[in-house]
Amino acid sequence: MSEQTAITAPPKSVAVVTAFVAEHGDPTRAVIQYIGNAGVRLTLVGQDGALGDVVVADVATAEAICAAVEGVQVSEWDRETVAATVIGPEHRRRMAGPRARG
Repeated sequence: MSEQTAITAPPKSVAVVTAFVAEHGDPTRAVIQYIGNAGVRLTLVGQDGALGDVVVADVATAEAICAAVEGVQVSEWDRETVAATVIGPEHRRRMAGPRARG
């Protein structure tokens, strides 16, 4: 018989997500994405369209963070979530990389 262990959300990650929700609005959408050996990216889309992310070890940890923070709604990259993002000029420059900046 396998023993199940409860996954505890890392306090630092919970603090980061809580601060994001406080700054960018409730509800904040959270998309959980496996990114290989690096772990799992928890991409946040605030009520105001701002983007943020937290990288954690696994999906269970990401789910625990979402459950621990009030105002977080687990989502997918569906039409509504994509439409809710607001990508400003500074973010576009950062995504484009150094060659596009100068």
